[in-house]
Amino acid sequence: MLEYVILGLLGLRPFSGYDMRKWMEGKGQYVGYGVQLPQIYRTLAKLVDRGWVEFQVDPREGKPDAKLYRLTDIGQQELVAWARSPYEPSPRPMDPDFMVRFVIGGALGRDIAIALLRTELDYRRAQASNQDWLDFAQTPFEPVSGVDEAWARELHWTAHERGYASTAAYIAWLELTLARLEIADGITPTRGPR
Repeated sequence: MLEYVILGLLGLRPFSGYDMRKWMEGKGQYVGYGVQLPQIYRTLAKLVDRGWVEFQVDPREGKPDAKLYRLTDIGQQELVAWARSPYEPSPRPMDPDFMVRFVIGGALGRDIAIALLRTELDYRRAQASNQDWLDFAQTPFEPVSGVDEAWARELHWTAHERGYASTAAYIAWLELTLARLEIADGITPTRGPR
Protein backbone atom coordinates (compact mmCIF):
# COMPACT_ATOMS: atom_id res chain seq x y z
CA MET A 1 0.00 0.00 0.00
CA LEU A 2 2.85 2.42 0.79
CA GLU A 3 4.04 2.37 -2.80
CA TYR A 4 0.66 3.72 -3.95
CA VAL A 5 0.60 6.39 -1.25
CA ILE A 6 4.01 7.51 -2.51
CA LEU A 7 2.97 7.36 -6.17
CA GLY A 8 -0.17 9.33 -5.33
CA LEU A 9 1.78 12.02 -3.52
CA LEU A 10 4.19 12.28 -6.43
CA GLY A 11 1.18 12.61 -8.71
CA LEU A 12 0.44 15.88 -6.91
CA ARG A 13 3.98 17.32 -6.87
CA PRO A 14 7.64 16.35 -6.43
CA PHE A 15 8.59 15.36 -2.87
CA SER A 16 11.72 14.43 -0.97
CA GLY A 17 11.42 11.36 1.25
CA TYR A 18 11.64 13.58 4.31
CA ASP A 19 8.85 15.85 3.03
CA MET A 20 6.66 12.79 2.42
CA ARG A 21 7.10 11.75 6.04
CA LYS A 22 6.24 15.28 7.20
CA TRP A 23 3.08 15.19 5.06
CA MET A 24 2.05 11.79 6.48
CA GLU A 25 2.54 13.03 10.04
CA GLY A 26 0.78 16.35 9.39
CA LYS A 27 -1.73 17.13 6.67
CA GLY A 28 -1.94 13.52 5.51
CA GLN A 29 -2.57 11.92 8.89
CA TYR A 30 -6.32 11.75 8.18
CA VAL A 31 -5.56 9.12 5.56
CA GLY A 32 -4.71 6.81 8.45
CA TYR A 33 -1.55 5.36 7.00
CA GLY A 34 1.55 6.07 9.06
CA VAL A 35 5.07 4.82 8.35
CA GLN A 36 8.60 5.49 9.45
CA LEU A 37 11.13 7.34 7.32
CA PRO A 38 13.29 4.24 6.60
CA GLN A 39 10.21 2.50 5.10
CA ILE A 40 9.67 5.48 2.81
CA TYR A 41 13.28 5.44 1.60
CA ARG A 42 13.27 1.66 1.02
CA THR A 43 10.03 1.93 -0.95
CA LEU A 44 11.34 4.89 -2.98
CA ALA A 45 14.43 2.85 -3.91
CA LYS A 46 12.18 0.00 -5.15
CA LEU A 47 10.05 2.43 -7.14
CA VAL A 48 13.16 3.93 -8.76
CA ASP A 49 14.37 0.39 -9.64
CA ARG A 50 11.01 -0.35 -11.29
CA GLY A 51 11.17 2.89 -13.26
CA TRP A 52 8.00 4.25 -11.65
CA VAL A 53 9.82 7.12 -9.95
CA GLU A 54 12.90 9.17 -10.79
CA PHE A 55 14.83 11.74 -8.80
CA GLN A 56 17.23 14.59 -9.09
CA VAL A 57 19.51 15.89 -6.39
CA ASP A 58 18.31 19.15 -4.89
CA PRO A 59 21.28 21.05 -3.40
CA ARG A 60 20.41 22.77 -0.12
CA GLU A 61 22.59 25.37 1.51
CA GLY A 62 23.63 24.56 5.04
CA LYS A 63 21.79 21.23 4.90
CA PRO A 64 22.44 17.88 3.27
CA ASP A 65 21.37 17.68 -0.37
CA ALA A 66 17.98 16.08 -0.89
CA LYS A 67 16.68 13.75 -3.56
CA LEU A 68 13.58 15.25 -5.12
CA TYR A 69 11.40 12.43 -6.46
CA ARG A 70 9.01 12.67 -9.41
CA LEU A 71 6.48 10.29 -10.91
CA THR A 72 7.43 8.83 -14.31
CA ASP A 73 4.95 8.06 -17.08
CA ILE A 74 5.22 4.35 -16.22
CA GLY A 75 4.62 5.17 -12.55
CA GLN A 76 1.54 7.18 -13.47
CA GLN A 77 0.20 4.26 -15.54
CA GLU A 78 0.74 1.93 -12.57
CA LEU A 79 -1.00 4.36 -10.22
CA VAL A 80 -4.02 4.66 -12.53
CA ALA A 81 -4.19 0.86 -12.94
CA TRP A 82 -4.21 0.45 -9.14
CA ALA A 83 -6.84 3.17 -8.69
CA ARG A 84 -9.10 1.48 -11.24
CA SER A 85 -8.55 -2.04 -9.88
CA PRO A 86 -11.46 -3.69 -8.03
CA TYR A 87 -11.91 -2.51 -4.46
CA GLU A 88 -12.97 -5.03 -1.82
CA PRO A 89 -14.00 -3.38 1.47
CA SER A 90 -12.43 -4.70 4.65
CA PRO A 91 -14.77 -6.24 7.24
CA ARG A 92 -13.24 -3.75 9.67
CA PRO A 93 -14.95 -0.35 9.34
CA MET A 94 -12.69 2.63 8.73
CA ASP A 95 -9.80 0.50 7.49
CA PRO A 96 -7.06 2.77 6.06
CA ASP A 97 -7.24 1.00 2.67
CA PHE A 98 -10.49 2.78 1.79
CA MET A 99 -9.25 6.24 2.73
CA VAL A 100 -5.96 5.71 0.87
CA ARG A 101 -7.82 4.62 -2.25
CA PHE A 102 -10.36 7.43 -1.86
CA VAL A 103 -7.86 10.25 -1.38
CA ILE A 104 -5.02 8.97 -3.58
CA GLY A 105 -6.92 7.01 -6.24
CA GLY A 106 -9.96 9.26 -6.24
CA ALA A 107 -7.78 12.22 -7.22
CA LEU A 108 -7.19 10.48 -10.56
CA GLY A 109 -10.82 10.60 -11.60
CA ARG A 110 -14.20 11.68 -10.32
CA ASP A 111 -15.63 8.36 -11.46
CA ILE A 112 -13.03 6.52 -9.35
CA ALA A 113 -13.89 8.46 -6.18
CA ILE A 114 -17.65 8.08 -6.68
CA ALA A 115 -17.41 4.35 -7.45
CA LEU A 116 -15.29 3.79 -4.32
CA LEU A 117 -17.81 5.64 -2.18
CA ARG A 118 -20.70 3.62 -3.58
CA THR A 119 -18.89 0.33 -3.00
CA GLU A 120 -17.91 1.24 0.56
CA LEU A 121 -21.37 2.61 1.38
CA ASP A 122 -23.20 -0.46 0.05
CA TYR A 123 -20.90 -2.74 2.04
CA ARG A 124 -21.25 -0.74 5.28
CA ARG A 125 -25.04 -0.53 4.97
CA ALA A 126 -25.25 -4.31 4.52
CA GLN A 127 -22.88 -4.82 7.42
CA ALA A 128 -24.89 -2.50 9.70
CA SER A 129 -28.17 -4.19 8.80
CA ASN A 130 -26.87 -7.41 10.35
CA GLN A 131 -28.06 -7.25 13.94
CA ASP A 132 -25.88 -10.13 15.15
CA TRP A 133 -23.84 -7.60 17.10
CA LEU A 134 -26.58 -7.76 19.76
CA ASP A 135 -26.13 -11.51 20.24
CA PHE A 136 -23.47 -10.98 22.87
CA ALA A 137 -26.21 -9.86 25.31
CA GLN A 138 -27.52 -13.44 25.32
CA THR A 139 -24.09 -15.01 25.71
CA PRO A 140 -23.72 -16.55 29.15
CA PHE A 141 -20.72 -15.40 31.13
CA GLU A 142 -18.95 -17.66 33.59
CA PRO A 143 -16.59 -15.18 35.20
CA VAL A 144 -13.73 -16.16 37.42
CA SER A 145 -13.96 -15.14 41.05
CA GLY A 146 -13.47 -11.43 41.54
CA VAL A 147 -15.06 -10.44 38.22
CA ASP A 148 -18.43 -8.73 38.59
CA GLU A 149 -20.53 -10.25 35.80
CA ALA A 150 -23.02 -7.37 35.67
CA TRP A 151 -20.20 -4.81 35.48
CA ALA A 152 -18.38 -6.80 32.79
CA ARG A 153 -21.61 -6.95 30.76
CA GLU A 154 -22.02 -3.15 31.12
CA LEU A 155 -18.50 -2.64 29.78
CA HIS A 156 -19.26 -4.91 26.83
CA TRP A 157 -22.45 -2.95 26.14
CA THR A 158 -20.57 0.35 26.10
CA ALA A 159 -17.94 -1.04 23.74
CA HIS A 160 -20.65 -2.29 21.37
CA GLU A 161 -22.47 1.05 21.58
CA ARG A 162 -19.27 2.85 20.66
CA GLY A 163 -18.81 0.58 17.66
CA TYR A 164 -22.41 1.03 16.59
CA ALA A 165 -22.23 4.83 16.95
CA SER A 166 -18.92 4.99 15.06
CA THR A 167 -20.32 2.87 12.25
CA ALA A 168 -23.49 4.97 12.05
CA ALA A 169 -21.41 8.17 11.86
CA TYR A 170 -19.17 6.62 9.20
CA ILE A 171 -22.19 5.62 7.09
CA ALA A 172 -23.60 9.15 7.44
CA TRP A 173 -20.26 10.59 6.28
CA LEU A 174 -20.22 8.21 3.29
CA GLU A 175 -23.77 9.26 2.34
CA LEU A 176 -23.04 12.97 2.67
CA THR A 177 -19.75 12.71 0.79
CA LEU A 178 -21.30 10.68 -2.02
CA ALA A 179 -24.11 13.22 -2.44
CA ARG A 180 -21.64 16.11 -2.36
CA LEU A 181 -19.35 14.58 -4.99
CA GLU A 182 -22.26 13.54 -7.21
CA ILE A 183 -23.55 17.13 -7.14
CA ALA A 184 -20.03 18.46 -7.84
CA ASP A 185 -19.84 16.08 -10.81
CA GLY A 186 -23.22 17.23 -12.16
CA ILE A 187 -25.01 14.04 -11.13
CA THR A 188 -28.34 14.13 -9.32
CA PRO A 189 -27.76 12.21 -6.08
CA THR A 190 -29.61 8.93 -6.25
CA ARG A 191 -29.14 7.90 -2.66
CA GLY A 192 -29.91 9.80 0.47
CA PRO A 193 -29.64 8.89 4.12
CA ARG A 194 -31.58 5.77 5.00
